[in-house]
Amino acid sequence: MPRPAIALDRRIARLREIAEAEPRLEGVLLYGSWTQGEADAHSDIEAYLYVADEHAASFDGTEFVSRLAPLELAYTNLFDILAVIFDDLMRGEFHIEAAGSAIPEIASWKGMIHLPSPETAVLLDRTGRLTEAVRPLVEPVVPDPAPTAERLIGELANWTLMTGQVLARGEYARAHAGLAVMVAPHQLKLARLLHGSTDHWLTPSRALEADLPGDVVERYGRTTGTTDPEEVRRTVRESWTWSRELAREAADRWGISIPEGPHERITGFLDRL
Repeated sequence: MPRPAIALDRRIARLREIAEAEPRLEGVLLYGSWTQGEADAHSDIEAYLYVADEHAASFDGTEFVSRLAPLELAYTNLFDILAVIFDDLMRGEFHIEAAGSAIPEIASWKGMIHLPSPETAVLLDRTGRLTEAVRPLVEPVVPDPAPTAERLIGELANWTLMTGQVLARGEYARAHAGLAVMVAPHQLKLARLLHGSTDHWLTPSRALEADLPGDVVERYGRTTGTTDPEEVRRTVRESWTWSRELAREAADRWGISIPEGPHERITGFLDRL
C-alpha cells in the first residue's frame, strides 16, 4: 500500500520533538525535497544532526534515529552518512556532524545548495548560529552560463572518450554504466542551462519530464539502452552526437569556443568502434 504523503510531515514533526528533547544536539537541518516543497508519498527524510563537540565522538546516531520509528535497516554508507529504512519503507539519510567544525562549513554551500525557507529547514537551533549560517542559501542556484557550459563541454568530451575506450576494450557493461553515470548528468545539466531550467541543478534528472521539453526527454532516452554490445555501440555514438549538438548550441548562445580538433578525433574513434 502506498505510504501517504502526510507520513513524511509527521516524521519531521517527530524529528523536531526528539531533537528538542536531546540535549547533546545543538542543531538539526533538513535538506532535500521536503525543504523545496516537492515532497510526496515516495520521498525520504534527509537531515544533518549537529552534535555538541564534547559529545560528537560518543553520539549514537542509529539509536537516536530509531526514536523516530522502528528501523528495518541501518548502516553507514560509503559517504559516511547514516542511511536507514524505517518499518514503513520510508528511507532516511542522516549526517552526524560535530557542530563546532561543521556549521561554519555551510558557508561553502553557497551557489550549490538552495534552501528557500531557513525557517522550514532548521528544526533545531539552540545557539542561533545554524540559522545564521543557512540564511545565505535562500538565494536560488543560478550557474554562470558561459563558464559553466564551457566546463560541461569539456566534461562531455573527457567522459565520452573514456566510455569509448572501455568499449574498445570489450567492457560493454562498464561503457553502459559510463554513459549513465559520467556522461548523462553533464548532458542534462547543459540541456537545463540552455533551457533556463536550473531548479534541479544538483540532480539534473529530477522532474526532467516536467522541467524540459518533450524532445529533450526523448533525446535523452535515445542515449540509454541495454548492455548488448551493438546496443552499447549505438548509444555511445548517439550520446556523443547529442553532446556535440548541445555544445554547438551553447557556443552560439554564449560565444564560447569548442575544441573542434579533439571533438573530431573522438568522433572518428567512436566511428571505428
